[in-house]
Amino acid sequence: MASRIRVPESARRGEIVEIRVLIQHAMETGYRVDATGRKIPRNTIRELTCAYDGAEILRAELSSGIAANPYLRFTTVAQATGTLEFTWIDDAGVRETARHPIRVQE
Repeated sequence: MASRIRVPESARRGEIVEIRVLIQHAMETGYRVDATGRKIPRNTIRELTCAYDGAEILRAELSSGIAANPYLRFTTVAQATGTLEFTWIDDAGVRETARHPIRVQE
């Protein structure tokens, strides 16, 4: 699965920063059928987490009500230079991880 993550390259300590995450995923609900009439199995991203230098700052439980290619936007406080690690798991058990650095200035 591909993703697009937007995090400011740098921020001042204590500044609120906006984080945007777009994950390319079909998010099949399990209700549709293919061209032969067979049910397409449910496969949605069920969990997304974001950790800032190992400390979890976001946990989202997604469901079939979320559109394909889910987009999430949230904020956090810039504390220290480090890495944001995003992990998501779908119904098929596929786990993906993406990392993005953030530089914090005094």
